[in-house]
Amino acid sequence: MLKSHMDAIEKSLIAISHIPANSGHSLHKGTPREAFIKEYLEAHLPSNVAIGTGEIIDANSRPGQKRNQYDIVIYKRSYPKLDFGGGVSGFLVESVIATIEVKSTLTQQEFSIAANAAYNSKKLKSNVVTSFHSGYIPPSILNYVVAYDGPASMKTVHGWISTEYQKLGIPQTPIPTDDKKRVATPADALDAVFVLGKGLLYYDNVPLGFSNQEHRQQNPSSKWIFSDTPEGNLLLLFLMIQGATANIEGRWLNAVPYLSSFKLPGLQWGS
Repeated sequence: MLKSHMDAIEKSLIAISHIPANSGHSLHKGTPREAFIKEYLEAHLPSNVAIGTGEIIDANSRPGQKRNQYDIVIYKRSYPKLDFGGGVSGFLVESVIATIEVKSTLTQQEFSIAANAAYNSKKLKSNVVTSFHSGYIPPSILNYVVAYDGPASMKTVHGWISTEYQKLGIPQTPIPTDDKKRVATPADALDAVFVLGKGLLYYDNVPLGFSNQEHRQQNPSSKWIFSDTPEGNLLLLFLMIQGATANIEGRWLNAVPYLSSFKLPGLQWGS
């Protein structure tokens, strides 16, 4: 039932994406397609998370500093956010679970832009106090790309990784073969790429995937799994996000680092 439902929605998203294609401006094509993905997420994700658009900040971020804007930010409702107006927000890195960059057509240049944004989000420093947790806790912000069209084969997308990561100065860190260490190792930048109706590619550090310990031991340098498939792409994205949100965590924001520039002149004490 779950797979049939997600496959039907994947086909539906592809079909309705042709509507904005009649527009004569690229922005008018891309914005509705982002909205379609947002509507899908809002209808299917649990109520403890919310969907937004905007920047991600940490305690070291400064006013006016150049930052990436993320098409879709999935964040915890229990954390604050900054309202910049016009539906754009500033999200504390401590609250963000995942980002999604939506592409009408995935090209090598668009892949590079998304990879750079993902790398920048993973460099942000989280300041939290943790008392306990249960279930899968992602080792970092998860960064996904969802495209409505792209190369005929996901092998092409896989081939972009080494080239573009090297250009951008993104390290390509070896990943442990041990299951527990692997799941606790964050991706260097992107976590997964989904081209609706065509295929998927993901970094092999997920608790639910298509690899196994035997394959990893035999192929210790293997880090990516990819497939050309007309269906199941949206389902795997859903399962990855659901797995990242379905946990119990006693964790809260340590706001002190955000207040490093907050000083009161002429501070006095009285009795």
